[in-house]
Amino acid sequence: MGEIVLLTGAAGGMGRAIARAAVAGGRRIVLADRDGPALEAFAAELGEAACPIRLDITDHPEVDGLSDSIPEAFRPIDVLINNAGHDIGGRTRFDLGSADDWTNIVATNLIGTMRITRAVLPAMVARNHGHVVNISSINAVRIIPDMAAYSTSKAGVRMFTETIRGELAETAIRVTEILPGLTRTGIIRTRYRGDREKEQAYFDQFGMALDPEDVARTIMFALDQPPHVQIAEIMVLPVNRF
Repeated sequence: MGEIVLLTGAAGGMGRAIARAAVAGGRRIVLADRDGPALEAFAAELGEAACPIRLDITDHPEVDGLSDSIPEAFRPIDVLINNAGHDIGGRTRFDLGSADDWTNIVATNLIGTMRITRAVLPAMVARNHGHVVNISSINAVRIIPDMAAYSTSKAGVRMFTETIRGELAETAIRVTEILPGLTRTGIIRTRYRGDREKEQAYFDQFGMALDPEDVARTIMFALDQPPHVQIAEIMVLPVNRF
């Protein structure tokens, strides 16, 4: 049977594209997301290859007990894809934004990623087999005003990814960072707390954006390499065309 993937943020636009691509490639997938109803409906769409688990990656006890929540048929985890993240309250100058918004962004995007990786990685190390894929962002390497919290969280994900790759260098575990540019997912709508006009105005500023399927295809490329090949990082950007 194919690899088993654990995917966070599975009910969102990016997560759905990644999950569909994984299943199409013969993999089974554990779908993790805090939106229970959306998750259940999506899992039903994917069929027997998918197992939904409601999970808030900022809830530490939930994350620490994750292994006990996964059915035996969906163990062990071969691939962890850390996709969950948000920018709620973002695109606001740091001193004008909410301290709660800023800390919540970091708690999800960075601390949540670290926590769930810590929950899954020991079993990979014990088996000397596995692949961790962290979804970072172009924001991790480029300064973009009014995105201090989000960019800080993604820069943290980048350093976390590089550090554990170095720590695991003597193992067979692969660690990959994906750095997408602007992508048409729901993250912009949630940033503006559901305001579709602001979402549309934001995308209208740019001549082009990626589709979630573009990022999913890039992830599958990294997963499909031979075991001795590790794709350390891929930056995928839209063509700047107006």
